[in-house]
Amino acid sequence: MSSRNCVRVATLAAAVVLDVLFFRPAGDPAAVPTEFLTFAQGDFAAAMAVQERHNQDLLGIPGVAGTAVGIGINGLPVVKVYLAHAGVLGLPASLDGHALVTEVTGEFRALGDMPLPADAGDEADPRRSFPRPVPIGVSTGQVDVTAGTIAARVVSGDDVFALSNNHVYANRNAANIGDHILQPGTVDGGVNPDDAIGKLHDFEPIRFCAPFPTCPDNRIDAAIAATTAEQLGNSTPPNGYGTPQSETATARLGMAVQKYGRTTGHTTGKITGINATMNVGFRDGTARFVGQIMVTGGGFSAPGDSGSLIVSGGSGGSARQPVGLLFAGSQNSTLANPIDAVLKRFDVTIDGN
Repeated sequence: MSSRNCVRVATLAAAVVLDVLFFRPAGDPAAVPTEFLTFAQGDFAAAMAVQERHNQDLLGIPGVAGTAVGIGINGLPVVKVYLAHAGVLGLPASLDGHALVTEVTGEFRALGDMPLPADAGDEADPRRSFPRPVPIGVSTGQVDVTAGTIAARVVSGDDVFALSNNHVYANRNAANIGDHILQPGTVDGGVNPDDAIGKLHDFEPIRFCAPFPTCPDNRIDAAIAATTAEQLGNSTPPNGYGTPQSETATARLGMAVQKYGRTTGHTTGKITGINATMNVGFRDGTARFVGQIMVTGGGFSAPGDSGSLIVSGGSGGSARQPVGLLFAGSQNSTLANPIDAVLKRFDVTIDGN
């Protein structure tokens, strides 16, 4: 193949990646967020293509937690490499002439089903038991899980479901359809069956790296539980962001976001990486997730916040639009599934404003 054809194939491949990332129909540039029109035609597409081409080699370097596309100090897209610790050896100075930026984040781990202390009592404390219908953003979990967070009330026709992570509602693939889902989670005093708000209805299996020779790709860590509007409300507690909108928003670099979760309550952050490929640790193994959203902001999440719905920040008509489903994090960063991929998997919509 000639060098000209190689360049053309790489450009087309980058365009396909962009179409998937922004969930837009091919050939519909008007659907791309305005701030990405220049990047999508050049630098941004190129950075994403380089990232995809080198992912396997980069993730094979000990100490590399993952990669993403972000914005460098010059305002142009760069390939970001997230490090489990400082001093990682073997990293290239650049990738095919494109800038490579490293960031020490620590290892990424799922933020649900952890050994957490119970300390509830405040009426706005998301760890306590709530009168039915319970708010979203509060403690929950399958009967054998310590605790995670209710993301949102979602619906399909007349059917009502609670949305959270697989590792919160399906116990990392180990639960059975029909298992009780509690509010609060067991670590926060939830008792089966007295505190049940629903039953596990469906989940996307997590494919762990072992025993495969290479890690399989995962795109979502998600599950839904059948419930009712009498058991589950669609707003956060009063000290949260309120009711999410039903219409979703696509993650954008620099986008201000917020969430309400079991452990840290209402927090705000900023999207600093998209199309992230990350190795995530669970209690019994490691799984690789692709096409993810990276959020930074001091104290944005902590163990127990898994399952939180991440929504757009700000005020007015564009605020509180669902953007991602929080499922993992490190000492200073948070990882989320794009919410549209989650909703599409279960054929549901956010039951919000």
